[in-house]
Amino acid sequence: MVEKKTARPYNWEEVFSFDRLKRALTTRTLDKIEGIWQGGEPISPEQISEVINSEWQNAKEAVRSSPAAKEAFRKYLERTISEEIDKLVQRDKAELESLGVVERSL
Repeated sequence: MVEKKTARPYNWEEVFSFDRLKRALTTRTLDKIEGIWQGGEPISPEQISEVINSEWQNAKEAVRSSPAAKEAFRKYLERTISEEIDKLVQRDKAELESLGVVERSL
C-alpha cells in the first residue's frame, strides 16, 4: 500500500508558475514512489494515482496559503465589491440624488 510520509512544505518559488509547479510535483511524486518501491513490490497504477493526487492536494494548499494568492484574492474581492456597489448606485442614483446625495464631495 502507499507509504505515508510527512509532506515537506512547498516554497513559494515552487508554486508561483505552472512550469515550476509541474517540476516540483513531478520531483516530489517520483521521490515518494521510489520510496514505496524500495520495498521491492510492484506498484499499481492506482497507487501511483493516489500519490499524484495526494501531492496535488498538497501543492494546491500551498498555493492557496501563499501571500501572493491572498493578495490576488483581495484584489479580486475589491474589484467584485466595487462593481456590485456601482450597480446599486446606478440603479438607485435618481432616488439618492433626490434625497440630497451629490456626485462629488467638496
